Amino acid sequence: MCAPELRTRQTAGLFGDRVEIVEALRDCDFGRWNGVRISDLQKNEPEGLERWIADPDSASHGGESVAQVVERVAAWLKTLQATPGHVVAVTHPFIIRAALTTVLQGSAFNLIDVEPLSAIELRFTGCWRLRLPGGEPEGTL
Repeated sequence: MCAPELRTRQTAGLFGDRVEIVEALRDCDFGRWNGVRISDLQKNEPEGLERWIADPDSASHGGESVAQVVERVAAWLKTLQATPGHVVAVTHPFIIRAALTTVLQGSAFNLIDVEPLSAIELRFTGCWRLRLPGGEPEGTL
């Protein structure tokens, strides 16, 4: 599964040619801030940016609020609960943060950094579980 944007479709294509476009995985609608650098927002719209970061219900830019993104992603995750098997979803850092916030049932949205080409594993076994990939243990304590 992947978001509808070209960059996610291209990345998903690296996993194979059977890709399902899922609208719920699309990036956040940043409204008039789309494509604007954070540094420019800090200089030109500092109050709006601060309000949007501090208040998950704020949509200072005229697009989606963080709460709306989390709600959209939570609804998508709910559809997966009855589906057995594995799903690979290629999407955006904002959407991954929303999924993690939903799974972790907390308000840590702005404390989660998602690097490009990151991978996480979410499992549903009666409740959502986050599994981070690890490497070989370097030793014992």
